Amino acid sequence: MIGRLRGILVSKQPPWLMVEVGGVGYELEAPMSTIYDLPPTGKEVTLLTHYAVKEDSVALYGFMHEAERALFRNLQKVSGIGAKIALAVLSGVSTNDFARLVQAGDVVALTKIPGIGKKTAERMVVELRDRVDGLATTLPGAHPATNGAPLDPAGEATVALQQLGYKPAEVTRLVQKVAAEGDTAEAIIRKALRAALGN
Repeated sequence: MIGRLRGILVSKQPPWLMVEVGGVGYELEAPMSTIYDLPPTGKEVTLLTHYAVKEDSVALYGFMHEAERALFRNLQKVSGIGAKIALAVLSGVSTNDFARLVQAGDVVALTKIPGIGKKTAERMVVELRDRVDGLATTLPGAHPATNGAPLDPAGEATVALQQLGYKPAEVTRLVQKVAAEGDTAEAIIRKALRAALGN
């Protein structure tokens, strides 16, 4: 079981990261909440991890904060929710906001997250209401790391949003709506996710 990695951040192409530890490059999938807080590539980073083994695959997921990893694990205990939807939840809403939505029973807001229909949102409210109390803790503010301007931040953001489950036409509309000159890919993704959720 791999519970934590500390090493050099080699690359970040949301939602994928590579961290080199002792000469071995670990590929991890991470939510945008973690990607916003990453240092520039070439710097040391410590990530909490979730190691998932399935019949046909092995995957490693990385998180900056324990609250994110705890929510990722709790979400997958809800029937119909797998790792992809759990990452979309963490990418689309903070752990604090998610806890508030569940405690308030706000099914409408939860269905705005890709992959979550009304029935799944209702199950989340019922099954997670008692588990999210400890998640509503204040996390450090997210600061997108700038590591030189990417060649095409809007294109990078578009790919990342599609991998989170948003439809191509919706992604194009969101990116065109929120992208501003000089924005990093992380900044565009953050603004697009807020716009998608109506924030």
